[in-house]
Amino acid sequence: MAKKISFKVDDVLVYPGQGVGTITEISDIDVGDEVVTYYVVYLREIDMTVLIPIDKAEERGLRHIVSKKEATQALEFLSNEPTNMPSDWKLRYQMNMDLFKSGKILDICTVIRSLYHRGKMKDLPIQEKKLYESSYKILQDEISAALKISLEEAEVAIHKALEPFPQTEQKQGEHSDEQNDYDEFEDVFEDELSDDDMDD
Repeated sequence: MAKKISFKVDDVLVYPGQGVGTITEISDIDVGDEVVTYYVVYLREIDMTVLIPIDKAEERGLRHIVSKKEATQALEFLSNEPTNMPSDWKLRYQMNMDLFKSGKILDICTVIRSLYHRGKMKDLPIQEKKLYESSYKILQDEISAALKISLEEAEVAIHKALEPFPQTEQKQGEHSDEQNDYDEFEDVFEDELSDDDMDD
């Protein structure tokens, strides 16, 4: 049986889909006729504090940040040849979104690596650009926290990891059909990530 993950004040953690945060306090709050205990988490990257019920922390995917060794392995993973993804953008987007929402560092790396190299061949439609940027920011934040380096240094490390392959000349004008499809779903990304941070 897997050991239940627990956190204490000042622990640094990853909140899937949101980023790296620090537990500033553990608070009991009256909700209706019961008292609910919450982790109070400050998310540095987006400068926001969220309340997460302790009994839903595992369901929300909260986890401790990776070790220095795991962070280094994640950067090495970025340097590997990108895996093939479906040509159908809807299937590809859903696969990457599922990986993103898992919150696991290698899943986040898979999203970044796939979309980075795809973006060198042709323009990414707006939703994939948003997904790439969100994934990148979360990885950058975790690498910075795990290796105890600045965000700028983490960005350099990620870029170096992504660049072992020669740049492919971008093909112009091939993304118009995909972009039109994405325009019909421009709110999908925001809907996928929307979530109440304080339950009744």
